[in-house]
Amino acid sequence: MPLIVLEHDLAAHIVAQLRDETTSPTHFRRLTSALTQILIAEATRSMPTRLQTVKTPLEATSVRVLSHAPVLAPVLRAGLGMLDAAIELLPEASVGYLGLQRDELTAVASPYYAKLPPVSGKLALLLDPMLATGGSAAWAANQLYVAGAAEVRLLCIVAAPNGIQHLAETFPHLTVITAALDRELNDKSYILPGLGDFGDRLYGTFPLV
Repeated sequence: MPLIVLEHDLAAHIVAQLRDETTSPTHFRRLTSALTQILIAEATRSMPTRLQTVKTPLEATSVRVLSHAPVLAPVLRAGLGMLDAAIELLPEASVGYLGLQRDELTAVASPYYAKLPPVSGKLALLLDPMLATGGSAAWAANQLYVAGAAEVRLLCIVAAPNGIQHLAETFPHLTVITAALDRELNDKSYILPGLGDFGDRLYGTFPLV
């Protein structure tokens, strides 16, 4: 399974601030947006392009443009923190939504919502900031593959080895692009060192206990 861990000093600087428990939800959201744009730039590095002619104020010139807009698919709710930044760079992309709710006792996520635009034959960028056990990402990726996606690339802020291994076994052709590869999961399946519950940090709902 292709795995890309960002080797970018600015990305590392942003991750450091996201990890800091004193970072406010307002700043956390801004940092998430900035880091998402770096992830999007990496995830779209090898997208198909075509030549097009445009006229500059001085002359006509040949330029490269994306052949097809991808599908953006945030995993609710934490993935919503990455969506606006992705749309800023890919304004012609269509958007689908995939919802899962984590059971805090079992750490198992149950799906409750799936709404996708036409996906057949397209590149789908799956937005899920935390790759822990890999169960949620695998379910979400499966929804996209079943809908006909030609390729799925998962963009996450932090990933754990457990999730990487699970996806490698389940979807060996799926590409994972992450800003950080962390050490392990604790007994509650939270990523260590991690940054806590991403959704709670993003929206200031309640602290990790």
